[in-house]
Amino acid sequence: MTFVRFLFSSVLALASSAALAAAAGGPPRPPNIIFFLADDLGRQDLGAYGSTFYETPHLDRLAREGVRFTDAYAACPVCSPTRASILSGQWPQRTGITDYIGAPQPGAWKRNTKLLPAAYSDRLALDSPTLAKSLKAAGYATFFAGKWHLGPQGWWPENQGFEHNLGGIDKGGPYGGDKYFSPYGNPRLPDGPPGEHLPDRLAGEAAKFIAANKDRPFFAYFPFYSVHTPLMARPDLQKKYEEKRARLGLTEKWGREGERDVRLTQAHAVYAAMVEAMDLAVGKVLAQLDALGLAENTIVIFTSDNGGLATSEGWPTSNLPLRGGKGWMYEGGIREPLIVRWPGVAQPGSILDAPVSSPDFFPTLLEAAGAKPASGQLLDGISLVPVLRGGAAPERAIFWQYPHYGNQGGAPAAAVRRGPWKLIHWFEDDRFELFNVVTDIGEATDLAAREPARVASLRSELAAWQRSVGAKFPTANATYDVTKPSGRASIRPGSPEANTQKAKQKK
Repeated sequence: MTFVRFLFSSVLALASSAALAAAAGGPPRPPNIIFFLADDLGRQDLGAYGSTFYETPHLDRLAREGVRFTDAYAACPVCSPTRASILSGQWPQRTGITDYIGAPQPGAWKRNTKLLPAAYSDRLALDSPTLAKSLKAAGYATFFAGKWHLGPQGWWPENQGFEHNLGGIDKGGPYGGDKYFSPYGNPRLPDGPPGEHLPDRLAGEAAKFIAANKDRPFFAYFPFYSVHTPLMARPDLQKKYEEKRARLGLTEKWGREGERDVRLTQAHAVYAAMVEAMDLAVGKVLAQLDALGLAENTIVIFTSDNGGLATSEGWPTSNLPLRGGKGWMYEGGIREPLIVRWPGVAQPGSILDAPVSSPDFFPTLLEAAGAKPASGQLLDGISLVPVLRGGAAPERAIFWQYPHYGNQGGAPAAAVRRGPWKLIHWFEDDRFELFNVVTDIGEATDLAAREPARVASLRSELAAWQRSVGAKFPTANATYDVTKPSGRASIRPGSPEANTQKAKQKK
């Protein structure tokens, strides 16, 4: 389909919608919005993005029917800051939520690291004009199902603009740890029958909300607990992928990223089963839209809060060809899958390489809903509506600042991307790396020494942004002992280091 034909069909679809609304005696109904947010899902973990081991037919269908972004980013390589950026439309540095909530504050820091992490806020301010508040004010029914991780009780979804909250409390994984199956032990999610699977239950609740609100605009925010640890899956799906792995003859392969092993193959059967269960949940919600005839007037967004877990905590996935993973400033930690289906606006099956970031969702959905920002509200993102309609993306820089040590081996750092160029500033040794992430998506070749002028320009731009958002920095750790093991190291079970350790313990 040519762009002219697509533009004509888009205008015709919108005109038809307006005509139907006018015939009914009212203005056009704003589009419904469904926002799926995966937890710790890597960019390469969907079939639409190249995975040949994990099976995601419903999300692959969504990509065929919508737009697939190749250069979409989370605002942070860990979860809570990205979640705050989605609901606030601001860089995490403005909200103060710069690390995952629950991470040790500087005064409680006990790891042997060169730097002390910066302090961070452990809740999204109640006076923050969240996306849910703005859409609710515009007449939308608002619904939350899944993981919150943006503040304690009193700062839960129902305090931030969501009329309905199922599951949303301030915990990193399924409440109580071992809770992907009922009983959940979650004060915002009544238990189901014993053994009920959490992703399916939440999808069913979302489907009920859609049916109950089919005659008015609605915003359903579905931030999955999946595929966050604990690594736990439906037994039938786990068996399926164990058999698939054996049939394909897949073996585990490992590399090194800093002091951590990094997984180089997608062959983890439990993780694959968790990915498919998440996909099935998406399919259940999409099927409800189809059954109720709502799909044509519903925007569906799917993305993730940070990169796939590749260097710790079970080492379940590989982000190749991207480098690193969750907790790292390399592309594997921050580049995400992003699919947007918007009938009549986003051309089905198109692929967009415009660099976009999670603060962009707020202004995009405000424009789509015909709503306005609150008085005096500052939005760092841009509306992607013109890009989704086929227009060119504006030239701009995207920024990151993570003044913390993640649990996955990454160190405090900041970064900026402008065009194809990405500069990373590692705070421990005041070192800069420069990559062309278009020609070198795996960030294998550091060009900083060859491009001093470009480094200087990007460094200056990054510093100006840090000042403008009041970015915080780590400080020197007075108790750091260079003779002791690094606080960034980790031993993977089954690795040569682990086997050596076991041998020593037996002696």
